[in-house]
Amino acid sequence: MRDFYSILGVKRDAGADEIKTAWRSKAKSVHPDQNRDDPQAHNRFAEIGRAYEVLKDPAKRSRYDQQRMKVEALEREQTIMQQRQSAREAAEKAKQAKANAERVLEELARAEAEKAKADAAQAAKVKAAKEQAAEAKAKAQAEAQATTKDEASKAGPAASSGAEKTNSAGSTAGTASGAGASVGGTTSGPEEAASRIFGDSPEAAAAAETLRREQEAAELSEGMPLKPATSPLLAPIELFSSLVRRLRGAPPPLPEKAPDIFAEAVVAIADLLEQKSVPITLNDGREVRVPLDGVTEGHVVRLKNQGLKFQGLQRGDVAVTIRVLRAERFLVDLFDIRTVLPITLENAVLGWDTQVEGPDGTMVPVNVPAWSNSDQVIRIDDLGLPNGEGGRGALVVELRVMLWEKPDEKVTDLMRLMREGLYI
Repeated sequence: MRDFYSILGVKRDAGADEIKTAWRSKAKSVHPDQNRDDPQAHNRFAEIGRAYEVLKDPAKRSRYDQQRMKVEALEREQTIMQQRQSAREAAEKAKQAKANAERVLEELARAEAEKAKADAAQAAKVKAAKEQAAEAKAKAQAEAQATTKDEASKAGPAASSGAEKTNSAGSTAGTASGAGASVGGTTSGPEEAASRIFGDSPEAAAAAETLRREQEAAELSEGMPLKPATSPLLAPIELFSSLVRRLRGAPPPLPEKAPDIFAEAVVAIADLLEQKSVPITLNDGREVRVPLDGVTEGHVVRLKNQGLKFQGLQRGDVAVTIRVLRAERFLVDLFDIRTVLPITLENAVLGWDTQVEGPDGTMVPVNVPAWSNSDQVIRIDDLGLPNGEGGRGALVVELRVMLWEKPDEKVTDLMRLMREGLYI
């Protein structure tokens, strides 16, 4: 729906005189005769006319306000449904993230099992290699001793010494050959390990590149590696452990917050003056109380942690927009309270001491200066709404010059004399 109040530039609680004044001003500024170069001037002028036709008639205005309230309520309901849908989607994403984490943990457990199996096989092979080396050493020593005995009888002590050296060298060679034995197998780099756990993704490539650089830096330190070469089966474990160490360095993120609930609280001027809390009923049937400390028309009061509640999400808030009921004699303007004081022509010219009723029902003295114009205002401080900072707004009295109910001949003759002059 088109907002007729916005088209005329007035508030929703504007009076008939204010609406008429706004219409005249708008119509004059956008009239097609004043905007011949603007092709849209005619449309804007017609739109302003339609808005005035509706708002100037109390019955049409009432029907329009009711229809607009229904549309706004429907829009708020749609907004709430969209927020609930967003919350459900967030919960589904959290569920998927949890499933992915469980899958990674299962992969880690399998990799750890493979590591244990590989360690056992490696230990068995090393033990077998040591046993073979010991047997070869014992056999070589036995053969060397036999050869030494045969030659000792011929070569004497010198030959015996040489045999011992030969025997020692053979033992050293046998030990070195046994220690240098290695188990053959296929190798896999950090890229293959990251791809096997995390899939082919930019994150996996970045993690593998980081691990490879760490390994190269360790090997270049003082010309020799700082730790033993990584087994093909241990590469996934070290890669995942490196990523976990980086993740644990940052605090865990806070859970997302559930969508807020939006509502309106319609209050009277007396409620704002007394600073009491008022109850409202939400769409889900719950009743909450809205504090009115230092608020006025259009302010939004946020009730923390009283909104929607979803598993895995922080509880949302309730955002309540304050709407002030229009009183018969008073109008809220931010923290000021406005009222109209009708005065006669002679009181406007000569000045007048009178009283007006305040918003709390007490009578407030007002001094109308001489030669006061219509629409002139008189501000009386500290009689408005509390502003929440220890102060209050003002009571703004707007003067409205009114003629008598019946024409007065003397006043008529005086006005004619002032306009046309005295003729004899």
